[in-house]
Amino acid sequence: MKLRVSAVQYHLHTIASFDEFAAQVTHYVKTAEEFNTEFVLFPEFFTTQLMSISKNGKAQAIENLPDYTEQYYELFSSLAKETGIHIIGGTHVIRKEDKLYNAAHLFYPDGRIAVQPKLHMTPTEVKEWKVTPGEDVQVFDTPKGKIALLTCYDIEFPEIVRKVRGMGADVIFCPSCTDDRHGFHRVRYSCHARTIENQVYVVTTGTVGSLPTVDFMRGNMGQAAVITPNDVPFPPQGIMVEGELNHDMIVTADLDLALLEEVRANGSVTTWRDRRFDLYPDLSK
Repeated sequence: MKLRVSAVQYHLHTIASFDEFAAQVTHYVKTAEEFNTEFVLFPEFFTTQLMSISKNGKAQAIENLPDYTEQYYELFSSLAKETGIHIIGGTHVIRKEDKLYNAAHLFYPDGRIAVQPKLHMTPTEVKEWKVTPGEDVQVFDTPKGKIALLTCYDIEFPEIVRKVRGMGADVIFCPSCTDDRHGFHRVRYSCHARTIENQVYVVTTGTVGSLPTVDFMRGNMGQAAVITPNDVPFPPQGIMVEGELNHDMIVTADLDLALLEEVRANGSVTTWRDRRFDLYPDLSK
């Protein structure tokens, strides 16, 4: 089975209204539609752009983001229905029982919305924004197989990726938001490691541009990439496609799920099959 994926290097800049945000999002989705994309990925925290909408002359706070949730849902649901694309709407901060969650969202063309809160919190999310970690991990059924949504810091924890692979995920979508080269490469190198360990695809992207009035979003370093295992059917460096670092753009690639089964069974190395449960626990269960 094959599927076509696109990933958006979303350009953050100050806006004056939700309509501006909606126009920018629609532009990216329509671009992906022109490439006959089946899945499109937006970055983590890209809806912080809405915090730049001035109220009383000041940028808004993280606590204001959940106020836009209904509009965010309506926008992405309508685009998914209109285009027939499965849209991973990056992450958006939602409120549940007076707690804030940084949640990835999957918008199905039939109107369903799946939610996966981020599981591991960075120090900024904990200390500055008071975001609560999610309590469980899921995989999501699609017409092109099972996928998982693991956000940024989550991909740096091998255990959780083992678990979703054990639950059947062949493609992991990793929306990210990093502000410097150190953070960017932590996430990027982790994505490569997870593809090798679990013989899966990872689709990742990050925010670019700047929000000068929004604390902790002033600097962004991002690059979209579709990352593969390092084996003969795939590119030698494990990079099927990648964007130009820090540019406003979208990248697209075709994923062949049959190749994953091939390398798991007969690859140069068979890392998923060769795990040693006599030495360590089976973290995929």
